[in-house]
Amino acid sequence: MILHFYFARRFAMSFLLLALVLFSLVALVDLVDQTRSFSDRGVSFGRIIGLTLLKTPETVNEILPLIIILATIALFVSLARSSELVATRAAGRSALRALVAPSVVALIIGGLAVSTLNPIVAATSKRYSELSESYRTGGASSLSISDEGLWLRQGGAQGQTVISAWRSNADASILYDVTFLSYAPDDGPIRRVAAESAALAEGGWVLRNVKLWPLQVGVNSEANAEAHDEFFIPSTLTLERIRESFGRPSSISIWELPEFIAQLDQAGFSSRQHRVWFQSELARPLFLMSMVLVASAFTMRHTRFGGTGISVLAAVLLGFGLYFIRSFAQILGENGQIPIYLAAWTPPVAAVLLALGLLLHAEDG
Repeated sequence: MILHFYFARRFAMSFLLLALVLFSLVALVDLVDQTRSFSDRGVSFGRIIGLTLLKTPETVNEILPLIIILATIALFVSLARSSELVATRAAGRSALRALVAPSVVALIIGGLAVSTLNPIVAATSKRYSELSESYRTGGASSLSISDEGLWLRQGGAQGQTVISAWRSNADASILYDVTFLSYAPDDGPIRRVAAESAALAEGGWVLRNVKLWPLQVGVNSEANAEAHDEFFIPSTLTLERIRESFGRPSSISIWELPEFIAQLDQAGFSSRQHRVWFQSELARPLFLMSMVLVASAFTMRHTRFGGTGISVLAAVLLGFGLYFIRSFAQILGENGQIPIYLAAWTPPVAAVLLALGLLLHAEDG
């Protein structure tokens, strides 16, 4: 147990050091990118730093497998150079037993990433989207799904508009049984519009079978109501921005994702992308453990044999290859080409089996 705790501590320290270094590097690069994007829009440097700090956790969360690979490489290269691996094997410990502690630490890191880091990234990425949209257009747009249907908010120089609808088609381009409630800038509601359907077109919404009520002090709304077969409401929203508002699973905490999936199905949206993301997040600890096994399969060798640089490069390239295959499988699952569970769980399981095969071949031939 002492040896297991020693390996676990060394691996955890390598992981924390590399995570801190890469976090700083990602934050610096993102700061430059945010400055280039928002400096000409009158956004202060303090707000740009705030945007950077909100954006960086999402990027670090995405490169977590790379951090695990580099931490494993740093651990076993260090142990090989100090001949600690030789002493461990001389004491009767096989390579697979030496990997128990780092693998368990990787599983713990994966569990913390799913249970703790995921909600943090969801909150920060959602806030980043709201602030960046506000800085770009002067008004924020957002979409929420509930048991009462879907609610969408769009903003601009003319004020805010709250849109509610009972249901939608799968890609949110057409809303049914929809109501538009317009607010004046820094004032109350000024108009209510109800329509049978609203289709998002270039530059705004095209409403059909419309009734419009003015909401002004001293005006009888029902007496002054207007009926139209077709009516156009300008909007800065695009289909891509609406999809980003509700279609990015990473902006939803994993604890809230099952309920959100049920609400998506009830509102008429396709929830397949969110289902694939949910299963992929559950499989993340296993995938991170496979990164430890893959990296160790190339670096658990004494440095006197030479070729350390080639082994490190091979480990990193294989890790990137497995990450690409995992992402590709997720895309196939989101498009309905393969079943959801197959898309989420097959790459981690295959990566573990591949790494174990490499380790057994290296140890036993």
